Amino acid sequence: MRAYIGLGSNLDNPLRQVQDALKELQQLPQTKLVAQSSVYRSDPVGPAGQPDYINAVAALETELAPELLLDALQAIEQAHQRVRKIHWGPRTLDLDILLYNNQVIETERLIVPHAWMLERNFVLWPLAEIAPELQLPDGSALQQHLDLCPLGTLEKISL
Repeated sequence: MRAYIGLGSNLDNPLRQVQDALKELQQLPQTKLVAQSSVYRSDPVGPAGQPDYINAVAALETELAPELLLDALQAIEQAHQRVRKIHWGPRTLDLDILLYNNQVIETERLIVPHAWMLERNFVLWPLAEIAPELQLPDGSALQQHLDLCPLGTLEKISL
């Protein structure tokens, strides 16, 4: 199964947090990292006064079922001391399942496609970088959503 994972951080050296998480994704059982986007700087979404975010998107080939993949991602977040106090608040690491194959999943723990992905330039633009021809589960093309979600202040970071 192909899964796309959104990565984000705005605390405790966010660039390092995202780079380390990409390495940790490569070590998940029954999973292979097959692509990763560039790293982007984005304005924070949520409470005012937060630092900017560092974001990326990764593509995985995995044999893990969606909720097992979610468990594995949350374990990585916990290893990065992720604290869930404020909704959309600052965080050391956020790992979201954006897409899981072409499935629509709605459980108590997991909604795929990710509920906010089509409104987030820091998700759509890195995703389009690694999967420009992607068709979403509703049959729409990723490219058409880019037209509705401008780049704005999103900035690719040179490493």
